Amino acid sequence: MKNKKIILAYSGGLDTSIILKWLVNKGYDVICFLGDVGQKDDFKAAESKALDLGASRVHVKNLQKEFVSDYIFPALQGNALYEGRYLLGTSLARPVLAKAQINIAHEEGATIVSHGSTGKGNDQVRFELAYYALDPNIQVFSPWKDVEFLEQFKGRNDLLAYADEWNISVTATKKMPYSEDENLMHISHEAGVLEDPSVRPDASVFSMTNGISDAPEKETLLEIEFENGMPTQVKNLDDGTMKTDSLEMFLYLNEMGSLHGIGRVDMVENRFIGIKSRGVYETPGATILWEAHRDLEGVAMDKEVMHIRDMLIPKFAELIYNGFWFSPEMDFLLTSINKSQEAVDGTVRVALLKGNVISIGRESPTSLYDQDMSSMDIEGGFDAMDSQGFININAIRLKAHNLVLHRRNPYKWRKESSDE
Repeated sequence: MKNKKIILAYSGGLDTSIILKWLVNKGYDVICFLGDVGQKDDFKAAESKALDLGASRVHVKNLQKEFVSDYIFPALQGNALYEGRYLLGTSLARPVLAKAQINIAHEEGATIVSHGSTGKGNDQVRFELAYYALDPNIQVFSPWKDVEFLEQFKGRNDLLAYADEWNISVTATKKMPYSEDENLMHISHEAGVLEDPSVRPDASVFSMTNGISDAPEKETLLEIEFENGMPTQVKNLDDGTMKTDSLEMFLYLNEMGSLHGIGRVDMVENRFIGIKSRGVYETPGATILWEAHRDLEGVAMDKEVMHIRDMLIPKFAELIYNGFWFSPEMDFLLTSINKSQEAVDGTVRVALLKGNVISIGRESPTSLYDQDMSSMDIEGGFDAMDSQGFININAIRLKAHNLVLHRRNPYKWRKESSDE
């Protein structure tokens, strides 16, 4: 394998730094890839460290706008929620990173890609499924599933010893009491001291959002405009701040949501590989958008289309969570969701206060809501007598079902009648 090119997804942390040096020592030509999806990392320092450890080149790619426009917003259109609660911040970042890494492999003429995800988690699956979907001929080197690597590194102490042997700088020698994954959509906290689901997370865990007691007493009023289910403008009705660029909108909503303590979730979820995991999430801006988008659908989306789309949400979220963004079934769902969002246009006004996103008004040029028709005080062209026929027709099936039950068990029916 001497001098064979390998593209390593690199972060500058302990694990990927050890992996980088180990691969260099094995004779690989290691080219590092750092993807900026909004994490607060020092990319210059990480690039310099990678070169010092023997990387031949380092690619740093700013993927923030692509992340928002091509992954977060399409997930928003489909109201993706995993197990009804998780907004999929980590899951949505993986395909954008994997795509950029494969593109670099093609640019560099490399046939191998590598990552530092562990063999117990979801990320190994998400990265590797995306790699293979984008390039069926790619080879994947996954250190934490490699026998030789695992024999040498059985735990953190072995990693630290290797770092000391090869003079690899590490920021800390003691393990953080929990692990984190951060991007511009969210920050997740899991493992370590958070593994006991009965224990409330300490306030120090949360780094992206204010606690409720620290959030302002005064609400903030926002107006969010949508076209075909996609946000196009955010306006602060208190101070007039306006954002129209997709990334700027999202960052501003993060700012407002963080201020008001919005988007915290503490849950036990089911990983794809079958292990249950406790995750604590902070997802401020996306929570605001999801609430506003769902509210607009109430006036601008056909009832039957909405109900069919809602049946797709669990599957849509599951595919994202499990790493099937680049799959034929995802293509099918995204096409269906896009169709469902035609003419989901309009404006939603929300109040942000103490962890809550409160919808306070909505308007749509494509509204299906008829105020006169809905009114209990105005006839509005609706003949109430028509309801009798509607009820009679829908009752036919219920009456028939009841008669069948009585024929099958007449004794039970007579006994129930005599008991009354």
